[in-house]
Amino acid sequence: MAASVYSLILLFFSCLVHLSKSQPFLGVNYGLTADNLPPPSASAKLLQSTTFQKVRLYGSDPAVIKALANTGIEIVIGASNGDVPGLASDPSFARSWVQTNVVPYYPASKIVLIAVGNEITTFGDNNLMSQLLPAMKNVQSALEAASLGGGKIKVSTVHVMSVLAGSDPPSAAVFKPEHADILKGLLEFNSETGSPFAVNPYPFFAYQDDRRPETLAYCLFQANPGRVDPKSNLKYMNMFDAQVDAVYSALNSMGFKDVEIVVAETGWPYKGDPDEAGATVENARAYNKNLIAHLKSGSGTPLMPGRVIDTYLFALYDENLKPGKGSERAFGLFRPDLTMTYDIGLTKTTNNQTSMAPVSPTTPRLPPAAAPTRQTLPAPPQMILPSPVTPSDKNSGQTDVHNSTPRSASWAHICRSLSISASMLFLSVLYALII
Repeated sequence: MAASVYSLILLFFSCLVHLSKSQPFLGVNYGLTADNLPPPSASAKLLQSTTFQKVRLYGSDPAVIKALANTGIEIVIGASNGDVPGLASDPSFARSWVQTNVVPYYPASKIVLIAVGNEITTFGDNNLMSQLLPAMKNVQSALEAASLGGGKIKVSTVHVMSVLAGSDPPSAAVFKPEHADILKGLLEFNSETGSPFAVNPYPFFAYQDDRRPETLAYCLFQANPGRVDPKSNLKYMNMFDAQVDAVYSALNSMGFKDVEIVVAETGWPYKGDPDEAGATVENARAYNKNLIAHLKSGSGTPLMPGRVIDTYLFALYDENLKPGKGSERAFGLFRPDLTMTYDIGLTKTTNNQTSMAPVSPTTPRLPPAAAPTRQTLPAPPQMILPSPVTPSDKNSGQTDVHNSTPRSASWAHICRSLSISASMLFLSVLYALII
C-alpha cells in the first residue's frame, strides 16, 4: 500500500506541475525570410522546450511541417496571396494544393488551420479581395473531399487592424464600409464552419502615433491611470485589450459576436531605426512577458471577461532578409544559435533555464516569398490619453483587472479554486488509505 500511496503522490504533483506550465493559448509565428536560420529539426526541438503550444507558418514549407510531426504542436499553415486567384477559380487547384501541402503530413503533423491569404485588404486590390471567399470555400471543399473536414482542419484568413474604421471607443468600433460586403461573406463562412476571425493587433505601432510616457505604460501592461470607454463605461488598463475588444465590437455590429477571435500576430521589436520610438530590449521584454501573464490570468477583456484569446507572438526568429525599417528584422524571441534574445520565461525546464545550447552553423536555407512587413501596415488608430483627472479616451472600455471587485470571476480564479478542492479531496483519500 505504501508503494501505491507514493505513486499517487507522484502522479498528483506531476499533474499539478504540468498544468501550471501548460499554456495552450500561446503560439508563435515562424517566418523564413532569412538566410541564417537553424534547420527545421533544431527549431522543432526548440519549440518543444518552450511553453508554445502552437506555431504559425506563412507558407507550407514541407521541411518545417515534417519536423513538427509527432510533437503535439498545433500548426497553422498558409496559402499565399499569389495562390488566391487560382484557389478561387479552379477547385481542382485547391484539391491539388491540399493533396500536396496537407494530406502527406496530417495527422502526424497537427495542422489545425489553413490561412488563405494574409492581410489582403492592406493592398487595396478589390479584385483580389473578391476572390478571397471563393478561395476559402474551395479549400474547405478540398479538405472535405480528403476526409479532413468536419472541424479537423479549419480555413480562414488573416486581417490587419486597419480593416476597422476606428476603435474610438472600443465598444463602438465597426469595419470600414468599403470592406463590409466582403467581410460579411467571410464572417458567414467563419460562422458556418466554426473557423476563427484572425487579426494582427500591434500596440507598438499605435505608440508611434502617441509617444507620451503614459501611452507607453498603457501599451506595455504597466501601471497607468486606465482609459474609460464613455459608451460602455468599462475601463481599460492596456491597449491590447482595447484593440481586441474593438474587433469584438465590429464583429458584433455585423451580427457575428460568436465568431472566435484569434490574434495571429502581436509583438514588440527590441531595436529599430532612430525614429522608431520604444524599440528597446526592455520594452520588448515587458510587452511580451506582461502579455503572457495577462493571458495566463484568464481575466479576458472587458467585453469578453474570462475568455482567453489564442495569441501568436511575433516572432520565433529575426528575419534578416525582410525589407523595411530596422524593427522589421528585430522581433525575434530567439537567435539563430537558439539562445534567447531576452528572457520572458518561455522554457519548460524545471530550473527555468533561460538559454538553449548553441548549435553549429548550418547551411543557409533559401527564404520563401516574404510575408508582408509590419511597417507596410497602417498603424492602429491613435489612442489619445485623457487628462489625469478624467482617464477616458477611445481605447477606454476595460474592466480594471486590478480592482478588488472584478466584473466577473475569471477562469483562472475558478481553476485555482478547483485546484484547492482537488488537493483537499486528494489528501482526504490519501489519509483514508493510510489509516
